[in-house]
Amino acid sequence: MAETKRLFLLDAYALIFRGYYAFIKNPRINSKGMDTSAVLGFTNSLLDVIKRERPDYLAVCFDKGGSVDRLEVFPEYKANRDETPEAIKIAVPYIEKILEAMNIPAIVKEGYEADDIIGTLAKKAEKEGFTTYMVTPDKDYAQLVSEHIFMYRPPRMGNTYEVWGIPEVQAKFEVERPEQVIDYLGMMGDSVDNIPGLPGVGDKTAKKFLAAYGSIEGLFENSHELKGKMKEKVEANKELGLLSKQLATIMLDVPVAFEPDTLIMEEPDFAAVEAVFGELEFRRLIDNLRKTFGKTPEGQAPKVASSPKSTTADTGQFDLFATPGGGSTTASETDSGFKTHENNHHHYQAITHETGVALLIEKLMQQKSVCFDTETTSLNPLQAELVGIAFAWETQKGYYLPFPEDKQAAITLLNRFALFFSNEKIEKIGQNLKYDIKVLANYGMPVKGPLFDTMIAHYLINPDMRHNMDVLAETYLNYKPIPISDLIGKKGKHQLSMRQVDLAKQTEYAVEDADITLQLKEHFEKELEEGKLTELYQSLEEPLVSVLSAMEMAGINVDVAYLKELSNELSKDIDRLEAGIYEQAGETFNLASPKQLGPILFDKLKLVDKPKKTKTGQYSTAEDVLSYLAKDHQIVADILEWRSYKKLQSTYVDALPNEVNPNTQRIHTIYSQAVAATGRLSSNNPNLQNIPIRTKRGREVRKAFIPKDSEHILLAADYSQIELRIIAALSGEEAMMDAFKNGADIHASTAAKVFNVALDEVTREQRSNAKTVNFGIIYGVSAFGLSNQTDLSRSEAKELIDTYYETYPKLKSYMADQVAFARENGYVQTVMGRKRYLKDINSRNAVVRGAAERNAVNAPIQGSAADIIKLAMINIHKKMEAKKYTSKMLLQVHDELVFDIYKPELDELSALIKSEMENAYTLAVPLDVEVGLGANWLEAH
Repeated sequence: MAETKRLFLLDAYALIFRGYYAFIKNPRINSKGMDTSAVLGFTNSLLDVIKRERPDYLAVCFDKGGSVDRLEVFPEYKANRDETPEAIKIAVPYIEKILEAMNIPAIVKEGYEADDIIGTLAKKAEKEGFTTYMVTPDKDYAQLVSEHIFMYRPPRMGNTYEVWGIPEVQAKFEVERPEQVIDYLGMMGDSVDNIPGLPGVGDKTAKKFLAAYGSIEGLFENSHELKGKMKEKVEANKELGLLSKQLATIMLDVPVAFEPDTLIMEEPDFAAVEAVFGELEFRRLIDNLRKTFGKTPEGQAPKVASSPKSTTADTGQFDLFATPGGGSTTASETDSGFKTHENNHHHYQAITHETGVALLIEKLMQQKSVCFDTETTSLNPLQAELVGIAFAWETQKGYYLPFPEDKQAAITLLNRFALFFSNEKIEKIGQNLKYDIKVLANYGMPVKGPLFDTMIAHYLINPDMRHNMDVLAETYLNYKPIPISDLIGKKGKHQLSMRQVDLAKQTEYAVEDADITLQLKEHFEKELEEGKLTELYQSLEEPLVSVLSAMEMAGINVDVAYLKELSNELSKDIDRLEAGIYEQAGETFNLASPKQLGPILFDKLKLVDKPKKTKTGQYSTAEDVLSYLAKDHQIVADILEWRSYKKLQSTYVDALPNEVNPNTQRIHTIYSQAVAATGRLSSNNPNLQNIPIRTKRGREVRKAFIPKDSEHILLAADYSQIELRIIAALSGEEAMMDAFKNGADIHASTAAKVFNVALDEVTREQRSNAKTVNFGIIYGVSAFGLSNQTDLSRSEAKELIDTYYETYPKLKSYMADQVAFARENGYVQTVMGRKRYLKDINSRNAVVRGAAERNAVNAPIQGSAADIIKLAMINIHKKMEAKKYTSKMLLQVHDELVFDIYKPELDELSALIKSEMENAYTLAVPLDVEVGLGANWLEAH
């Protein structure tokens, strides 16, 4: 018989924090710049529980004011917790609004924590015949589990929900009764809540003690059975252990009434919930909400079903070429709140007859601006086959041209559209146009004329938001596009190719994309103008699309045989280091396992007195922890070297040969224009910007990149200290500017000034320290950070930074002005007007605000350097195309450009590249470019 009295109690803050950190690497930022990750994460969890479990009774419990009772006995309780992130503080009022609109009670009691409220309610409910599920990831709740009380743990890392009853708690904590979890926590302590526990007692020891003595009190009664230091520690810390148990005990007597009638699961007020979701721009959640409850609210307009979708084949009557706007009607929305292809009147047509093709070409040539979108068989543009092209130049109207599978036949058809694609006056619109340009280039069709890429435009408008078309359509047009999975299925061996999809479905999907992109263009064009970003788009980002397309098509030659040799050498070094590490450790173990490495370093070798632990209680063996110890312990230095070799081998040496294109035998990285908010390009598939350059082994990877053939040579052109030059120019700091104008060594010059010595008396160490400050200052380097990077003590580092600012007062003033500007305007900008929005610049959280302040200083510097090299790339590309050079620009890596130079063009191009880079943008100080040549990238660099 099914249970009818099932109560679900949600720990609000546990789920809110979990939601926030789930998105920490890719925060959900809406068009207003608000971080909505915490609200989204919590609401997803809430709807998921409702959808899966259909609770009879439901409530959400909140902390308020901390635990008065625990703070009374231990004022340091939770004292080491970081301040709540600003995004979570902002989230809570919205979550409270959502719960109110969903008719879900929020239970809160001043001075008590959510776990105490949940514990009290669960035990009261048990007495009245309820089965309670405590929805939380917090393991402390295990102490409450009983025959009728369960933990309902949300999924993590792709797993499903876990329900912990008595058997699961017994197995997890190795206890006889769930109540013993309190003793376990009391012995172990909890670094998150600052519960001290018993010194020296970890997970294994606590479980051993519980098995032997049953409780913490039982341990103290029998402590005479213990030996050595453990006996001393346990007996000396009896009071601390009992206090820890008290702090870990969830209270069951919170003055809160259990009133089942108020907790009955009710239907939401859909309009009120959707109003909050709309404000937050949670388009998909509106759909999720309706699916969860399977309801349509009263007064909701029904779906439009009276008219056909107007997706037709070419009939020969050519009604598709009627008067502009002839097919448009007012759209209604779906019950999910979105417009879709099902309820939005439109006219999409496939062109399958000769007459239609001729008319389409004729109409295209009459337009000033056309959106086009290719449909292909692959996400890899250099391996994709062209299946069709959609065209649109009026909203809610468009045409789809299918292509034959035979490549030569497809090229013949495409060549008929050469007049359109090569027309310099017709603007071409698209979403991620670089992909389409490369697909067409593979069929011998260049794309010319002005470009409008909606992805790039939106990146300038709102760099912190996602830029994929579905998100943009939902956010700006309130339109939900057809998912590609509706056509080809989900990823896997049964997924179809676009060529296998019915023509009518291809047409609907492809033309919808072109139509939406056209509408987004109209929207973003205005926003670029309003944000004073049009000039930046037109002069920099738009022409760069064609430059990057050409570079990606060119690719770079790689010596695969050399990489295999290098991999063998690395394997020998890895084996040698492993043997040495095991010898120093006195045993063999899994070196790649932090769980095994930690105890070796910190229990057996005792490298530090108080080792840092992770949230799971495991010793931290992270790089920052080990780097600090490497100077004093050879085993740690060897471990770090071993790790670097393993990473180099797996990430580059063994992986790069797999990235070689089978058709071209070259590697073709993909540059993303719309990822880094600073304006820098990012390289992917493979990433060629992160190949280590500071280590000998890392540099050896660059030897694998070679010229096209013996008639070519690699040329690397690198901006020298461009960021320092930019900060000197923008700050107007004369001493720095003079050093650059006079061609002086800036680091030696800085050292001479801050250490008050003659230039020719500057020591190597002084120059090195000055260099560290020069490069670190724009990233807000602290005395602690500087002392870690040099041999200076913290006080010496502080003195050096203070002296640096006294030496360069305008630099400090400029940095303060940047922060003040950001506080006033919410953004900073580069020399070309690129905006970096800083939503946390006025945060009350000092840590969060500090990070925003550092960004206020370094974003204009980094961003300006990115803008300048982009300008140089555009100018070089134009001149190389105009003179039809054989040589190619291949790579952009931060401040460096790499070229495959045809040797007869070397002298001319060396001069041209250096000149264009140095004169790309005029600053108050000269830009300097170093040019190198070589038979491989390392030699050239």
